[in-house]
Amino acid sequence: MTLILALDFGGTKLAAALVNVGSKKWLRYERRLSPANANASTDLEIMRSLIYSLLQDAKPAAIGVSFGGPVDASTGTVRLSHHVAGWENIPLKGLLEEEFGVSVGVDNDANVAALGEHRFGAGQGYDSLFYITVSTGVGGGWILNGQPWRGAGGMAGEIGHMVVDPAGPVCLCGKRGCVERLASGPYMAQNAREILENQQSRSQEHQRGEMLRGLVKNNLTLLTGQLVAEAAAAGDDLAKEVLYKAAWALGVGIGNVANLMNPQRFVLGGGVTKAGENFWQVVRQVARDTALPEVDFEIIPAVLGDDAPLWGAVAIASMLV
Repeated sequence: MTLILALDFGGTKLAAALVNVGSKKWLRYERRLSPANANASTDLEIMRSLIYSLLQDAKPAAIGVSFGGPVDASTGTVRLSHHVAGWENIPLKGLLEEEFGVSVGVDNDANVAALGEHRFGAGQGYDSLFYITVSTGVGGGWILNGQPWRGAGGMAGEIGHMVVDPAGPVCLCGKRGCVERLASGPYMAQNAREILENQQSRSQEHQRGEMLRGLVKNNLTLLTGQLVAEAAAAGDDLAKEVLYKAAWALGVGIGNVANLMNPQRFVLGGGVTKAGENFWQVVRQVARDTALPEVDFEIIPAVLGDDAPLWGAVAIASMLV
């Protein structure tokens, strides 16, 4: 029995799972939320406790790791995390190899999830696909000719920072109108919040977004991308407008990528993609309108859900066995 240990350091959650090589079913699985004030040390401590709880007395043949941030996959060094402090230049592969005495592979979550969907999910049987995760941020991972493609410096696939609206709002990265600035969950919430706050100050007769206000009992700090999606599905005009802009931004990005690289499939995962049929309709239509008519592609939902990075980590570790 050859055991693989898969680890996922997400922006807000940590997960670990144990599987037999060749199996598509977890032997054991644990997930924990990262505390609000987490740093690299607390995340590593939580992950260590998850690992020891999973392994009991067993020893894995290899460890695969998905990390939510830029990674130098050739050395297994984490460059930084956009969501958790203290991850600058942490040699994660080295730390794990030293502690557990087995080979470790580390890559960023979008690349790893792309590999997961390719080997175990919606991309099985396809040579080329682009995986996009739309959640806390927007990231992408390539599979070309059946292999992960990371680019010269490991930064390929950053569709989240493709500019689709040069006059749009400023993103965390400093540029205006990035896909991530319009389509990620936290930014959708922020966009809705700003419109509602502006309305409040102007105290118009007819206030839009009544349903959104109701969902958070007028405490706008509680707004999330998920609540925006729920309100949009229930017919709230303001939420529909914010969700439309998110889907539009993603569609423009996908259409441009289709023209540039011509993959067979776009596989979309992450919380925002659960936003309902309207969201998917707009993404597909806008992508189709943006791409050349001769460029063929499909846009489909990921099938591994939140576990795509873990299954990708299994694929990475399997190559080391």
